[in-house]
Amino acid sequence: MALSGPKASFADDNISFSGPPPLWSGGPAPGKLYKFPGSHSSASMPGRQRTTHPIVTGTSVLGVRFDGGVMIAADTLGSYGSLARYRNVSRMMKVNKHCMIGASGDIADFQHLKETLQSIVITDSECGDEPMTPPSLFCFLTRLFYNKRTKMEPLWNNVVVAGFHEGKNFLGLVDKIGVAFEEISVATGYGAYIAQPIMRKTLEDHGGILTQAEARELLVRCMRILYYRDCRGHNKFEIATVTPEGSNVEEAITVTTDWSMSHMVRGYE
Repeated sequence: MALSGPKASFADDNISFSGPPPLWSGGPAPGKLYKFPGSHSSASMPGRQRTTHPIVTGTSVLGVRFDGGVMIAADTLGSYGSLARYRNVSRMMKVNKHCMIGASGDIADFQHLKETLQSIVITDSECGDEPMTPPSLFCFLTRLFYNKRTKMEPLWNNVVVAGFHEGKNFLGLVDKIGVAFEEISVATGYGAYIAQPIMRKTLEDHGGILTQAEARELLVRCMRILYYRDCRGHNKFEIATVTPEGSNVEEAITVTTDWSMSHMVRGYE
């Protein structure tokens, strides 16, 4: 038998050992930390993640001013990717008597935004403060979205703000990075490419002034066209109106459609 340091070998029995056996099969070596299966080191773990791919989304919101108020429209579809999953999702919110918003984009982020605004409304009411005016709501949303974007945690929404204040109608749009503007007609999503040119042409033909009935007819026509052209669109939608008397969200309506000429469409197979 020959010994050499801590390692011993028995020539006769052909046995060798190099230290104590592990505490259990696949377990840690004595004096060392155990790395559990499937675990990651802190260096390899990803940082805090933000919304970059919204899951349930809503498409276009349209808005137009008319003589004596503002009108906005949005369908009630919540799309789960390309699946028309939720068909009764309201994307409108009545903030107070003279303020209304409609949002496209991530539904979860819009729910968070609604909770934030509801909290502000309750706080103002309890403290006896004046309710938010459309310009102040517009300014708040601009700062909120820009602040979220700066922190790299944007609210994945484009919001249309409609209201009536001091004898004037108000219509503005705030996008997810805080870019904001006011206009006589606005549109988000695919509506910015399909519906906005139609609304601008109609306003131009009427000298920039529409009646309430003309504004409603225009929005219904645009929503029908969007249903034909936008694969995330839906033929069931809500229309909200803000006038000096107050704001109101109508019950969702369903427009009739005609697909008799669909067989003539080519190039999209």
